[in-house]
Amino acid sequence: MARVGRRDFVKSAITGASAMAIAGASAAHAAPRRAPNIVFILVDDMGWGDIGAYNPHSKIPTPNLDRLARQGMRFNDMHSSSAVCTPSRYSILTGRYPWRASDKSGALSGYAPSLIDQGRLTVAGMLKKAGYYTAGVGKWHLGLGNSEPTDFSRPFHPAPTDHGFDYYFGLAASLDMPPYAYFENDRLVTPATEKIKAAGKEAGGKGALGYHWRGGAMAPGFKFEQVLPDFTDKAVEIVNRQAKKAEPFFLYFALTSPHNPWLPLPEYKGKSLAGDYGDFVYQTDAMIGRVLAAIEDNGIADDTIVYFTSDNGAPWDDERIEQYAHRANAGWRGRKSDVWEGGHRIPCIVKWPGRVAAGSVSDELLSLTDFMATMAAVTGQLLPDDAAEDSFNALPALERRNRKPIRETIIQESGKGIRSIREGYWKLELGLGSGGFSMPDSVTPAPGGPQGQLYDLKADPGELNNLWSAKPEIVERLTRKLREAEAAGRTRNP
Repeated sequence: MARVGRRDFVKSAITGASAMAIAGASAAHAAPRRAPNIVFILVDDMGWGDIGAYNPHSKIPTPNLDRLARQGMRFNDMHSSSAVCTPSRYSILTGRYPWRASDKSGALSGYAPSLIDQGRLTVAGMLKKAGYYTAGVGKWHLGLGNSEPTDFSRPFHPAPTDHGFDYYFGLAASLDMPPYAYFENDRLVTPATEKIKAAGKEAGGKGALGYHWRGGAMAPGFKFEQVLPDFTDKAVEIVNRQAKKAEPFFLYFALTSPHNPWLPLPEYKGKSLAGDYGDFVYQTDAMIGRVLAAIEDNGIADDTIVYFTSDNGAPWDDERIEQYAHRANAGWRGRKSDVWEGGHRIPCIVKWPGRVAAGSVSDELLSLTDFMATMAAVTGQLLPDDAAEDSFNALPALERRNRKPIRETIIQESGKGIRSIREGYWKLELGLGSGGFSMPDSVTPAPGGPQGQLYDLKADPGELNNLWSAKPEIVERLTRKLREAEAAGRTRNP
């Protein structure tokens, strides 16, 4: 198959996907009878270009997500606050840029203490105050307990139940990090008394991109391949139970896929044209479909907000682009962990019958930090000054009634700590190189040469033409705004 060029691909993907929108679609359902249920679905390492609704060139079938896009609003310019998982998840649940909480830019280990300070208001805590039942299922990766390493032989605190969740069933970290054992609320379901050896590059070998994990403690009977079905079973169980209750519910469903190890079940093998990664994305779509079906089968679809997104871009590299003619991050430059768009521009689809027009598309510049302020607006709450410091209310964009940009800027950080700031189409990156997985990850500035990167994403969406030296006034302005945001401790006006 012919390789599609990055610049042409960006343009064709955006144009082709936008053509799928139904212009001026009107709300077809009655207004919710009560405060809406909220189901937040977070996938791990899925790229903007994996989903058919975003990328007509995708080699992976995603029928459930494509249907969700037809039923709701698809965001084209949504970003994670970080290009890796732990800090991204922190900002989703707290509405705060993650570098305000830690000077570490990467992912935590499975034995790290809680990154969320006790007493900090989270989305779950906010919704609990509004009368919601709050449940979480899946990958946590925000630290457990108050010391390192976490002592999993006894109940640990802080746990998700100390951060606003009534219930949580999940894994401490990614599916390539020990301990390989489920926890429920504040303790392991089964003690991790066995050991598994490292595999792939974690064992010192080269290893394939999707086949590696760290060695360490494992619960008896734990199987990597069963994690997705187990989490989905639990999520469906919660939907089935809470649909019968009078109180609204919030479900945070954080899948471990398609993050490595790529281990699709036999029934999903060979269903894509992008190898085991594509098959794993296809299985992920199927698991999401099961939760969406549970919402519909229980008759609560009209009263439920479904918010789907990814924690960062896909790790898909140039070798696999050549091998499969599939661009997991569409035409955006870079991949997971990078400061470039492929690291943090992520898919996001929101369905809310009666309030969000079916088949609609938004080009609003937004961040996942905005989830908290948006849900505060949905539930009629005022955020305290010491919470959600970087979260903006995106409800006007969802309802297509905003007349000016919701955000003046957004800020992201790469896996190795290069920070960037967007203002309109201008993007400033305070460093040379990717700052992440793509090589070179860092470049020493040449004498008299650019110290960082500046791109006009309207004219140059592929980030190919560095304008740092040509536009010093823009470099100065954006650098000043970034430093002011860092020093102020917030970007949302109190």
